[in-house]
Amino acid sequence: MASINELKSAGVIPVIELDRVEGAAPLARALLAGGLKVAELTLRTQAALPALGAMREVAPELVVGMGSIRSADDVKRSLDAGAAFLVSPGASAALLGAMKNSGVLALPGVATASEAMTAAEAGFAALKFFPAESAGGVPFLKALAGPLPEILFCPTGGVGAEKAQEYLALSNVFCVGGSWVATREMIRNGEWRAIEANARCAAALASRSEY
Repeated sequence: MASINELKSAGVIPVIELDRVEGAAPLARALLAGGLKVAELTLRTQAALPALGAMREVAPELVVGMGSIRSADDVKRSLDAGAAFLVSPGASAALLGAMKNSGVLALPGVATASEAMTAAEAGFAALKFFPAESAGGVPFLKALAGPLPEILFCPTGGVGAEKAQEYLALSNVFCVGGSWVATREMIRNGEWRAIEANARCAAALASRSEY
């Protein structure tokens, strides 16, 4: 089970869409070799659940969560596969309940102040801000820090390498999610060295944000 501190230490969380289970093992090795220790798979393909198990088997030190959670059934299937944390794009009342009762760290997705307050009232102190760039980006989160200082966010959606450090510098951001570290195309093409290089860049961004 993951903790907020583990995700905070990681800084940049690669958001991954895997088409084939065969890519899971070399992907996990490339991320670790680049210095990243946390990753989020997305529950958008049939390969996602078996890939999670494959990544954990080859790299047990890699903390792997499941994203794109949309229902209580998604929660159960992801937990059964060994997900260390859960992330959703949005948060209905039913989904908030299922994520709250999951027993693992869960980041419900929000895009407005009202949604953030609703999730906080349901007992969540850390949330996914999605789609970050389209929903207001850095200025929006800066504005929320005043009235909602106790809520922490993981911005995801349009957050590239050039934007990651801006988000990580905010007081109410504990990590960011980005698909740029290991894009679907890079994984399909087996560009493991390029993914390792991106992971190293991401790890460096997280390291600089601590100073």
